[in-house]
Amino acid sequence: MAKDLTLRGADPISGKLGECYANIDGNMEDMLYLKKIEAKIEKNKKDINVLGYPGSKNKSTGWKGTGTCTLYYITSLFRKKMLEYMNTGEDFYMDMFVLNEDPSSNTGRQKVWLKNVNFDGITLAMLDIDNTELSEEINFTFDGAELVEEFDTVVGE
Repeated sequence: MAKDLTLRGADPISGKLGECYANIDGNMEDMLYLKKIEAKIEKNKKDINVLGYPGSKNKSTGWKGTGTCTLYYITSLFRKKMLEYMNTGEDFYMDMFVLNEDPSSNTGRQKVWLKNVNFDGITLAMLDIDNTELSEEINFTFDGAELVEEFDTVVGE
């Protein structure tokens, strides 16, 4: 059975078009220096052995939110927050809002809220004579998420 519709060439979302904000201590930080962010939810699973079945079955037992972001090395904000943790033991958490919106696409926009984001570590100091734009990759965890706004249904042409 042949399909009559195909995806419009303009509908895939550009990775360059979007926004990211972080709510840090009640202040909204426009993360203009963000190059890339990816947040994933991974299920925790347990093998279940069943009588009469030679293989293993699986049962989901929870989940873990992890991610990475790459930032241009042009803000001291996260270094200051890590030094506060290092010197006082008080950790910092933030909420991040990631918006995808490509005006060329008919899919609309999507906004995801990542709750209680916690960086695993940070680069304290950096120099690199072979690099004209310094950037750092930061791993993080989060313990909640919400799909605040979802893409429209793709219609095709």
